[in-house]
Amino acid sequence: MYTIPKNLLSKGITNAKTSKNNLETYILYLSPYKQNSKNINLCPKASEGCISSCLFTAGRGKFSNVAKSRINKSNYYVENKEGFLGQLYRELFKIDLVAFKQNKKIAIRLNGTSDIDFIGQLEKKFNENIFKAFPNLIFYDYTKILGKIEKYKNKPYYLTFSRSENTENEEILKALNFGANVSVVFSSNELPVNFLGAKVINGDLSDIEMIYNKSKILGLKAKGSAKKDLTNFVIHI
Repeated sequence: MYTIPKNLLSKGITNAKTSKNNLETYILYLSPYKQNSKNINLCPKASEGCISSCLFTAGRGKFSNVAKSRINKSNYYVENKEGFLGQLYRELFKIDLVAFKQNKKIAIRLNGTSDIDFIGQLEKKFNENIFKAFPNLIFYDYTKILGKIEKYKNKPYYLTFSRSENTENEEILKALNFGANVSVVFSSNELPVNFLGAKVINGDLSDIEMIYNKSKILGLKAKGSAKKDLTNFVIHI
């Protein structure tokens, strides 16, 4: 069961990383993997290391009221997808209107702790190009689905390919060739200069480093449960 939340999208200032963004940001947080009433996997490519190290356990996500809110939103999605997508569209419309009136861009991350093609679902439901419908919004996300990277490679959707312990080096190189950045979690505060021949930059400087870079490795510091990872999800250097 679920209750319809007042808002699906949360302001980025509530998150330690998105609060560093130089653009106003909104983010959608669901409960990851199968933490919902229908046991549906909302992170299709989730690996063992990803599941145990999920940022659902980091920051505000570790507090029970926040976790319950995210689980409620996931239940809303899996039990009433039509209603969920309708509310999401309306919220995006309102945010885009604010951005237009204030003559600015606003960043939108639809997968804070999930890996769903919301853009594709919204376009199918409303039969329109979401990027054209909301020209004042900048969409960005992390994904473990290489096919999604390829699908949106020439679209104004900034996707970063997330490496896990199951990711083949060939997949990383393909994502880089598509022009996408690749996120890699490292155990040390000191990042390597290069990884698989690609330049490593500090992906923790803000949540939208991917918008300003292309074909780079976004080095991330292990957080939450990831600090105890033994699966090779975290690269130890």
